[in-house]
Amino acid sequence: MTAGRIIFLNGTSSSGKSSIARELLNVLDDGVFFHLSVDSFNAMRTKRALGPEELDAALRRTRMGFHRSIAAMADVGNDVIVDHVLSEPWRLFDCLSVLCPEDVLFVGVHCPLEELRLRERARGDRPPGLAEHQYDLVHRHGDYDLECDTSTASSRECAERIKSFLPHFPDRTAFARLRDRYLPERGEAGIFA
Repeated sequence: MTAGRIIFLNGTSSSGKSSIARELLNVLDDGVFFHLSVDSFNAMRTKRALGPEELDAALRRTRMGFHRSIAAMADVGNDVIVDHVLSEPWRLFDCLSVLCPEDVLFVGVHCPLEELRLRERARGDRPPGLAEHQYDLVHRHGDYDLECDTSTASSRECAERIKSFLPHFPDRTAFARLRDRYLPERGEAGIFA
């Protein structure tokens, strides 16, 4: 069985990842793609109030389960569009350890900070300042196969650009390069501390 392709969209909250993912579901015509969003996984969690430590532990487990769900879907041949925020180093390291790097097209979704602030206020469903807090964190690894700026291109244009790039999927992906940099001998023990 051939593994599925993973289009991995990484960017801050309100950067346009979900909008691009929805457009990709409309424009991609060479497979059956599924949109897996970290927000959807978070929404499945119990609604009761959790203390800070319990919430942190639950969020970590949720994200680790999300990463493994992506891997499981791709492993059985499904093509997947991932919508995620890699704002903590361990999230990237965990993805690098569980996803096959040759199957991941890593897409950086960018948007200027002032525009993120405007979008966040207009949405009204995110804590104020969330995008700003994530802004310097999500792209600090500095390596992508493809990058989009949603302040200069529409979600549809970004999706079309990704679609055009897919036939030229790199032999040596950004995920492969990042895995070599951060997990050189797959000695993952201790990297998630």
